[in-house]
Amino acid sequence: MPHIPGVADLQPKPPRLNPLVPLILGVLILGVVFVFTSRWISRTHPAEATRSEPVPQIEVPSPPPDPDSLLPHADASNPVIATVAQLAKPWSSLNFFVKNPVNGEDIPAIIVRLPTGSATQASGYWAFSRKAPYGPCELEYVSKLSDLRDGYGYQAATHPLAGNPCSHTLYDPLKTANLPGSVWIRGAIVQGSDIRPPYGVEIKVQGKQILAVRSE
Repeated sequence: MPHIPGVADLQPKPPRLNPLVPLILGVLILGVVFVFTSRWISRTHPAEATRSEPVPQIEVPSPPPDPDSLLPHADASNPVIATVAQLAKPWSSLNFFVKNPVNGEDIPAIIVRLPTGSATQASGYWAFSRKAPYGPCELEYVSKLSDLRDGYGYQAATHPLAGNPCSHTLYDPLKTANLPGSVWIRGAIVQGSDIRPPYGVEIKVQGKQILAVRSE
């Protein structure tokens, strides 16, 4: 419009720009640029897979094997309990189990190499059940003379004997006893109050193998 002298200029002035606006816009632009840059970097450089450490395992020791499971178990299909070489030395012994054919029970037993008789003959051995004929005790083979003298109080010991630790009864492998019915059995009692010798186990020798055939 034409300017009229003396008349004030009525044209509105443009609003003044807030000086903080450019600053805010700059910050927003920088933020957007930062976000896009971060995404681009993350796509071009994927994060390494997290390595999972194995969980430590606690090793529980296995129980020791049952000593009885390592002994020979004689039955009808496999009656072998030892070899002649294993019992070559007089008074040597070996623990084993023999199957009771009636009830299938595994009977603990001992075989002893006698100082008399041939190693290739059954007469050269004495095998007996470790189950006492009467009572819950388990018989043992005492090879040390000092144990016979000190533990059983048998001062006349000159060779190994079988013993009942409960009654202190001792059985001599070199002596036999006559049971009712004119039955002779090895292991005569030389001390103690037990009624009879240990139950015998029948032995056979085939070649170099020793077999437990049956128990009394």
